[in-house]
Amino acid sequence: MQLRNDKRLHVNRTRSLSSVRKSGHCNTLRVLPTPSIPSIAEFRDKIPDHKKCVLEHGDYSIRLADSLGLRSGASALIERMYSWRGYHTENTAVSSPNPNRLTLVASSGQKLAGTVTLGLDSNEGLLADELYGKEIDAFRSKGRKVCELSKFALDPQYSSKEILAALFHLAYIYAHNVYKATDLFGEVNPRHAGSHKRMFGFRQISEMRTCPRVGAPAVLLHLELGYVGEKIAFLAGSRDPSERSIYPYCSSQQGTVSS
Repeated sequence: MQLRNDKRLHVNRTRSLSSVRKSGHCNTLRVLPTPSIPSIAEFRDKIPDHKKCVLEHGDYSIRLADSLGLRSGASALIERMYSWRGYHTENTAVSSPNPNRLTLVASSGQKLAGTVTLGLDSNEGLLADELYGKEIDAFRSKGRKVCELSKFALDPQYSSKEILAALFHLAYIYAHNVYKATDLFGEVNPRHAGSHKRMFGFRQISEMRTCPRVGAPAVLLHLELGYVGEKIAFLAGSRDPSERSIYPYCSSQQGTVSS
C-alpha cells in the first residue's frame, strides 16, 4: 500500500498508537495524540479540544472510545440506529476495554455522528466467526491476517460522506499499517450489501444466514486491504463526482501509524 507522501501528516511506525506528529495546518487532516479522552458529557457539551482527538478535520473530529463515557455514547448511537431498523440491540453495546477491539467515534460540531469498531484476530477469533468461521478460516489457512468491522452506525442528521470516509480510512490505517492485517470482513444485512460493494469495494463470499446477535439476516463481505490502499493512493482528495465509492473523500495526506 502506498499513500501520497506528505510529511505534514506522519505517525512514526516505531511509536505507540497515541503518538503522532501534528500537521501544523488547521485546515488539513491531522492525526493527533490522545493523552486524555473526555467523558461523554464533555464530548456532547462542548467542541472537543484538538489535543484529545485522534483525527481532526474541518468541523468534525474522531476519537478512540477508550473511556467509559465515549463507549456509552457509541453504544447509545448503535442502539438507536439499530433499533430503528428493527434489529435486536441486547448484544450491540461497546464493551469494556478489549485489546483486540478498537472503537472509533466521530463528532460533527458538538454532536455524535458515527462509530465503528475494528476487531483484530486473536485466540477469541472474530465476531463473524460465529456464523462464518469456515469461510474466514480459509483465509487464515493461507497465512492471511484477518480483521473485521462491526457496530457501524451513522446518524444521518449529522454524518456525511467525509465522516464515513474518515472513519473507514482511519480504521484502515490501524488495521493495515499498524496491525499488518491483509483481509477485512464484515457481516451486513443483505439489503445493505450493494452499498458496501459500491462504496468500499467489498465482495460477498457467503450465502445469507441469520445473525443471532441482532436477530436479522446477514451475509459475509470480504475486502483485501491492499486494494483499499491502492484506491486511497489513486483517488483520495479528488472528490471525483463520477466515482461512486467513498475513496475520493478520504484524506490525500499520508497517515501511517504503528504499534
